[in-house]
Amino acid sequence: MKRLLLAFAFASTLMPAQAAFAGGSIERACLRADRPNATRSLCNCIQNVAEAMLTNSEQSKVAKFFSEPHRSQVTRQSDRGTDEKFWKKYKKFGKVVGQYCTR
Repeated sequence: MKRLLLAFAFASTLMPAQAAFAGGSIERACLRADRPNATRSLCNCIQNVAEAMLTNSEQSKVAKFFSEPHRSQVTRQSDRGTDEKFWKKYKKFGKVVGQYCTR
């Protein structure tokens, strides 16, 4: 857990300037989802956690969940080993987002 916290702190403080202005794929998807609680600061926090925990490919997959929620259920129910591994990582990601972004 300490490594995760250090990675999160590092990603949120040393994020490249270009990424700070452009936003990541999850942040953009979060803002476009037009959900009432999806503020810029919340979506940015979720993106920062994603950068600390997920690969670019995994971030892209998660971003698609915002526009196509059914895709997350398909992944969760999949019998493929890679989907099972991803889902476990995604659950950890969600837990960390809950701890750091919804205060």
